[in-house]
Amino acid sequence: MDLFQSLAGSLVLTLVLELTLALMWGVERRDWPAVVLANLLTNPVVVLCHHTAAWYLPSFLAAVTLALELCAMLTEGMIYQRRSQITRPWVFSLWANGLSFLTGFLL
Repeated sequence: MDLFQSLAGSLVLTLVLELTLALMWGVERRDWPAVVLANLLTNPVVVLCHHTAAWYLPSFLAAVTLALELCAMLTEGMIYQRRSQITRPWVFSLWANGLSFLTGFLL
């Protein structure tokens, strides 16, 4: 699979999963753009950095992946806190990123 397909597939899957979670979480429609924006800003960066680390730093891949996922969760939590009315934005961010990561890991 080429890099572009990986980036696009990851972003689409993440958006589907996290918007579904947002719906189940009770996130209002007016806050869905914040979920999309947060993922547009973090997902491609995380996926690209992960591919780069897998190529250049394979022995540190687990640590790099953990750091990338933590940064994404913190960034998204900040976006949700400041730009949405999502209830418990940090917990939502943790669940959303955990769901996306676990799904990607299992695939």
